[in-house]
Amino acid sequence: MAACGSGGNSSSTPTTTAPTSAAATPAASSSTSSTAVSGDEKTIAANWTAFFNPKTTVAKRVSLLQDGSQFSSIIQSQAGGGLAAEASAQVTKVTVISTAQAAVTYNILLDGQPALKNQSGTAVFQDGTWKVGVASFCNLLSLENSGNTSKLPAACHPA
Repeated sequence: MAACGSGGNSSSTPTTTAPTSAAATPAASSSTSSTAVSGDEKTIAANWTAFFNPKTTVAKRVSLLQDGSQFSSIIQSQAGGGLAAEASAQVTKVTVISTAQAAVTYNILLDGQPALKNQSGTAVFQDGTWKVGVASFCNLLSLENSGNTSKLPAACHPA
């Protein structure tokens, strides 16, 4: 789902397809009581939108995922193939929890229509950038595989 889709024949690539990457839809609203963090909320929404956009380069998508280098092969294998070319993400709410973490509510859209509504995710501040949290990405990969986590990348299986 998250930056997933069809494509790639790698053994670490999920075998089923589901709504994935993209953000043809502009990021939506954010919420918090402090106007000082509103810039962070907008940045988080924009970065999530870009990460799930199939038109975003693989290198950029890797840079927008927490520990993205561990997922570069799966992101590459899914780039532009099948449903990934039609899917996008729409951020509906961002709540900054701390200087390093935020809660994100989002929809995965397929041809502009919600395929997964009100998904909960996490954004993390890493290397000076707000990124899609690896747990959120792995959760979407798991959904794409009908809950089967055995084929997910090692980084989705913390020790």
